[in-house]
Amino acid sequence: MPDTPTRSAETTASAPPNPNVIVAVLAFAGIVVSLMQTLVIPIVPELPKYLNATASDSAWAVTATLLAAAVATPIAGRLGDMYGKRRMLLISLAAVTVGSFVVALSASLTPMIIGRLLQGLSAGVIPLGLSIMRDEMPAERLGSSTALMSASLGIGAALGLPIAAFVADNFDWHTLFWGSGILGGVALVLVLVLVPESKVRTGGRFDLVGGIGLAAGLVALLLAISKGGDWGWGSGTTLGLFAAAVIVLVSWGFFELRSNQPLVDLRTTAKPQVLFTNLAGLAFGFSLFALQLIVPQLMQLPEQTGYGLGQDLLAVGLVLAPQGLIVMIAAPLSSKISQAFGAKYTLMIGAVIVAAGYALNIFMMSEVWHLILVSCIVGAGVGFAYGALPMLIMNAVPVSETGSANAVNTLLRSIGSSLASATCGVIVSQMTIDFAGHAVPSENSFKVIMAIGCGAALLALFLASFLPRRRADADAGGVSAATAAETAVQQA
Repeated sequence: MPDTPTRSAETTASAPPNPNVIVAVLAFAGIVVSLMQTLVIPIVPELPKYLNATASDSAWAVTATLLAAAVATPIAGRLGDMYGKRRMLLISLAAVTVGSFVVALSASLTPMIIGRLLQGLSAGVIPLGLSIMRDEMPAERLGSSTALMSASLGIGAALGLPIAAFVADNFDWHTLFWGSGILGGVALVLVLVLVPESKVRTGGRFDLVGGIGLAAGLVALLLAISKGGDWGWGSGTTLGLFAAAVIVLVSWGFFELRSNQPLVDLRTTAKPQVLFTNLAGLAFGFSLFALQLIVPQLMQLPEQTGYGLGQDLLAVGLVLAPQGLIVMIAAPLSSKISQAFGAKYTLMIGAVIVAAGYALNIFMMSEVWHLILVSCIVGAGVGFAYGALPMLIMNAVPVSETGSANAVNTLLRSIGSSLASATCGVIVSQMTIDFAGHAVPSENSFKVIMAIGCGAALLALFLASFLPRRRADADAGGVSAATAAETAVQQA
């Protein structure tokens, strides 16, 4: 039998309590989790010394979080649909809190990796928050609320670097993780006290085999992408992992299509609106992460290279920080455009803005203010795009599948970011100049990466053009959560 969402008559009839508070708390939780992703960046070069480990082994502190996040995101979304989104949100926030404190207490590699694994398990917070908003927010607030929640990923990433750089320069490195643990605990308490549990549930049985298969396939794929540069892209280990990923994920897909209660409903995922939104999200994830990779390197290269700006990491963070504010401003604007014209066009506008920012960066990269301008332009595109993506997903799937559908979109954005990291790493390692006896990235390597980032944004624009045209009120979430639940019951 198909999954049937349930909702009490009392919950259906009553308005959600304190919508402003719910939005603020969920967005804060999203920012806390995205901050966690950037906290480690300032100390990566020093981790071998801090942990008494090799540089290759220390890199697992970053890789572990990536792998855990990829596995946890779709599983948390599905469990949230089945057993309660708030419940899974609390578990995710508990993971980031405990993980942060484990890292804060660590002095060697093993506890550091364990803590970072736990932090990565919190990656489901944003799709879970989006799903709670769909269930609980009044129709007129849904568009702007989900836009802000989705944009919290960009806000936290932009604000995290300057904060982390300042703390790392002035305090013991453990302070970074004590701080993230406290923030995680605050978010946990706020959700516990102020966010209601949705009564929309699918019920059913969790697809354990599907969960294990997806986890194995994603780990193999992302491990090959993230470590291929160290191991060699043509090495047996890297090629073996890629081959294993293809075999496992294809087998997983056939299994899911035959399952009565799949972890991911691939038939729903194949709907044009869901499929092209997810593909556009993958392209956006690639495009947006490229800027985060090239700006720090370009700014920190010595001025004597002729194109480096000779700045420290704190200056890098301050250059990227305005991007977070622009994202925050652009997110509600994206909701208004979606209400007027449809989220498809909002996504396309975001893609054009991001592409324009990268194109401008090819010609303007010699001054600090050039990079501030470009990061703000790209930030505006992020706000528009990240505001539109969840609305496109939620208007194409039953309310009972909101958590898992948003989780898949978030996962694909993360995979796009991983592909950007690997691609940029290959480019800067191959296109180098000799500077004082050391190989450093050439100016053309940065321009190539900017051109690729522009191309990825244009690819997202092209993919978005295939999205079905919908009425503007539907794209903007013009149907209340209660009505959506009733429609899903009738369809079931």
